[in-house]
Amino acid sequence: MSDQNVNEPEGYRGVLRERLIKEQIRTWSKVSVKKGKATYEGLLLPRSQHTDDGYITLKVDTGYNLGVLIDEETIIEEVGFQKGHYQLPHVDVKYKKELPDVTLLGTGGTVASRLDYRTGAVLPAFTPEELFSAVPELTSTVNLTPKTLYQILSENFRPEYWVKTAEAIGKEIESGVEGIIIGHGTDTMCVTGCALSFFLRNLPVPVVLVGSQRSSDRPSSDGPRNILYAAKLAGYENFAEVAICMHGMPSDSYNLIHRSTRCRKMHSARRDTFRTLSDIPLGKIDDTGTTWFKDDVSPRKPLEEFYLDTKIDSRVGMLYFYPGMNPDMLDAMVDLGYHGVVIIGTGLAHVGTDVYPALERCQDEEIPVVMVVEPLYGFVQLRVYETGRDMLARGVIEGENMLPSAAYTKLIWTLGHTRDIKEVEKIMLTPVAGEITTRESPRGFMLMQGIEHGIDTILKNL
Repeated sequence: MSDQNVNEPEGYRGVLRERLIKEQIRTWSKVSVKKGKATYEGLLLPRSQHTDDGYITLKVDTGYNLGVLIDEETIIEEVGFQKGHYQLPHVDVKYKKELPDVTLLGTGGTVASRLDYRTGAVLPAFTPEELFSAVPELTSTVNLTPKTLYQILSENFRPEYWVKTAEAIGKEIESGVEGIIIGHGTDTMCVTGCALSFFLRNLPVPVVLVGSQRSSDRPSSDGPRNILYAAKLAGYENFAEVAICMHGMPSDSYNLIHRSTRCRKMHSARRDTFRTLSDIPLGKIDDTGTTWFKDDVSPRKPLEEFYLDTKIDSRVGMLYFYPGMNPDMLDAMVDLGYHGVVIIGTGLAHVGTDVYPALERCQDEEIPVVMVVEPLYGFVQLRVYETGRDMLARGVIEGENMLPSAAYTKLIWTLGHTRDIKEVEKIMLTPVAGEITTRESPRGFMLMQGIEHGIDTILKNL
């Protein structure tokens, strides 16, 4: 063992930390761990300061991390040491006149990121060196210019960030780029996509939101492929919508292209987490090219037709009705000065009868209440049961088949233009960006969308 000073075992606590110091085992050292009949070897990584203090974390040769519980009988020894550094080589990217110009606006999230092993946090990694080292194919695909708007977690987005993002997109469009990519955390990507769909009117170029379910230090990261496909869509395809481009299968087979206002994150961890609901995806993209599934995809338009419409009223709340929900929650929104409410109702979009007095209060004070369905698929239908007709009599607005994220952002946008209750209802029930479909075909409840093999055959028969 070397005579150099022993590093503090970063992130480790308690008895395990004392043992590592006593046995002069350093983080970033290569260690051998013998536990019963099993032997593990790998780099001893720093731990998050807030996790269980009985485990060590090893990065094994496959590139994955392995947690090993250390007890008194476990033998651990250092067999080598090399201080870990996060550093990527400089990449000399030259402008190529024959390639389209695309801007990547970074807002945070995992799409371009690395892991801070000390805290366990995902950190932004958004320099050109980091992007082009992670996805070298970009240099021969488009002239990509990365710009950082924010470095925030997607759950910290607020309506004013949507406005600032739209304004940044507007500037890029005015500069003449062929397309724009938005790097965004996946947790609220669909909400931002919905808002941008209402703000960006008569888009002349594609705006593609992209993220990653796995950080870029992991071998299974989906970020590089997502960025590459998003760049191809933004730079070359004849469509001009706010879309989401993410994995369509757990493997790297292809990505699906989702209309933002009909898209939802459906799984907390899977790489193919995004689904188009009550409709089918706009298309798919793989290494062979792009296949469009729908014939209503908006094409590129003249720059002169584009304009920003970012008037908003962020005093909008959303309630998820559940059995036993106290009506005072809706009353509280009125008391707090909210100007509109979206309620996610059961079945065809119902709430309990004890909520009716609160609905009447909203009606009296001309606070629009928009109903959407908890099942996610299907339409609001308040004329089927007597309870639904009672709700209509109390002024609620049927949200058709808008997803909650679409209804929420659209109400914020609508109230930015008018507080007149009749005008609000008219705008909310008028399709603006594909958030309402006139009907739902049987294929709208297609759960597969890439999970199962054979989806290509099904989609050919649409």
